[in-house]
Amino acid sequence: MIYWLGVATLVGIYLIAVMGVSILCGFTGMFSLGHAGFMAIGAYTSALLTKNFGIPIFAGIIGGMILAAIAGALLCYPTLKLRDDYFIIVTLGIGEAIKLIILNAVNLTGGARGLSDIPKGSSFISVWAIVIITFIVLRSFINSKHGRNCIALREEELAAQSVGINPIKYKMVAMVISCLLCGCAGGFLAHYMHYLQPNMFSMVKSDELIIMVILGGQGSLTGTVLAGLLLLPLPELLRFGSAEQWRMVFYGLLVVIVILFRPAGLMGMREFTFKDIKNVAKWFRSEYSKKTTRNKV
Repeated sequence: MIYWLGVATLVGIYLIAVMGVSILCGFTGMFSLGHAGFMAIGAYTSALLTKNFGIPIFAGIIGGMILAAIAGALLCYPTLKLRDDYFIIVTLGIGEAIKLIILNAVNLTGGARGLSDIPKGSSFISVWAIVIITFIVLRSFINSKHGRNCIALREEELAAQSVGINPIKYKMVAMVISCLLCGCAGGFLAHYMHYLQPNMFSMVKSDELIIMVILGGQGSLTGTVLAGLLLLPLPELLRFGSAEQWRMVFYGLLVVIVILFRPAGLMGMREFTFKDIKNVAKWFRSEYSKKTTRNKV
């Protein structure tokens, strides 16, 4: 039970980062392969502040979030005019550069040896409380004027610009929000693992974040959360018997199947509403009553 509680905590931590990436990639249309780097900034900042200066863990995580957001704004502002493949390549370079800086700053971060003895502080309750708050805030943002402007940029930037929407401003807003949330996830990860190592924030981690957004459906926050809930614990669920050696193969196969049969993602651009939940519950009740009736007959 404790093991699965730990898995659920890790799922919640990565969901925070996935929702941030969804705002940038899914709703603004800017694909980034470097957001694991901003997770690293949040993680190492929070770890160093709490370990070396005795700052409370909550304040350390906020510090990591702020530094990740500032770094994202400063590093990505010159590249916001780039589009499509060019922006992806630049963000890939930024993410790898952040990882290499951490790897070579041995006196500060521990380099390849990693940073250990990080204070404990991430719990299942605290992580999932932040997940719920983040989801509510992002839903409000998406339904606001600013969120609709981000969606307009994703659909057609030139048309959006012609009606008075400032592309650079809203791309920067989306970038800052995504980096802020990745920094938050990184901070919680540091205080959950109690150990950090640069390879924890490689390009593979950035790829995983993007994959969940694509599989969930670009333009669907609930779809992104659903994809995260399905994919994040999957490697652990497949960790049994001889399947342990093949669990990452099963993971990749599932991704390919979803892309082939649901190219728009699990939810497309729809959001899962309370009405949908009621309909699903109603369907389950109907199926259960049918099964009970057949058993009686």
